[in-house]
Amino acid sequence: MATGAQEAKFTNRLAKETSPYLLQHAHNPVDWFAWGAEAFEEARKRNKPIFFVGGLQHVLLVSCDGAAEFENEQIAKEMNERFVNIKVDREERPDVDQLYMTAVQGIDAAWGLADERLVDA
Repeated sequence: MATGAQEAKFTNRLAKETSPYLLQHAHNPVDWFAWGAEAFEEARKRNKPIFFVGGLQHVLLVSCDGAAEFENEQIAKEMNERFVNIKVDREERPDVDQLYMTAVQGIDAAWGLADERLVDA
C-alpha cells in the first residue's frame, strides 16, 4: 500500500472518539480513556487513581503541552502503570469542565486542568 501514510506506533481508545481534541491524542503511548463509565470501572477494577486532563482543541498551549509530555514513552509507561488516564474535551462536556474547574479553583492549582483523583473521591 503506497499511500504515503505512516502507520501509528500506538493507538489508544481515543481513536474511537469523534472529538477533534481527543482524536489528536489517539496515537499517544498513554493508554487514554475518554470520560465515561468504562474509565471509572477500570480504575475500580485495577484499584488505581485517575489522572484527568481536560483540554480544548483550539487552545494552542494545550496542544503543544500534550505533544511534549504525552508522547514520551517513558512518561506514558509510568502513567499507564500508576493511573487510569482520562481525557475530556471541555467543549463537549461542559458539565465535567465546570465540576473540575470549581475543584481546581478551590485547591488553587495551575491552569491546564490536569488532576489526579481517587476513584471514590
